[in-house]
Amino acid sequence: QVQLVESGGGLVQTGGSLRLSCAASGRTFSSRATGWFRQAPGKEREFVAAISRNGGSTFYPDSVKGRFTISRDNGKNTVYLQMNSLKPEDTGVYYCAARKDLNYAASTRVYEYDYWGQGTLVTVSS
Repeated sequence: QVQLVESGGGLVQTGGSLRLSCAASGRTFSSRATGWFRQAPGKEREFVAAISRNGGSTFYPDSVKGRFTISRDNGKNTVYLQMNSLKPEDTGVYYCAARKDLNYAASTRVYEYDYWGQGTLVTVSS
């Protein structure tokens, strides 16, 4: 079992930056592909970033590419999401997620993640 706790959300102006953290319990976290997703009010949860187990591969949708960076420190059991040049459309609850199977690659699909945190709210004001 893996427990994930996100932190770092808050209110920021357009063009500002935030860094989200996802702290994980369990010795196997470093062996799990991990992703960040977000959900705006009234919308479906959407993919934001994903990272492979060793951090060697990262994935982003076009909407955040060049502005967001996902990274991980397996020694600290933590995954980060650095968000720069924030826009009002980046507003939402941001969730960290990890895959169940230790052999699975990083994925962009919500349904392929089994462990989820409680989320952290990011609000970007215009």
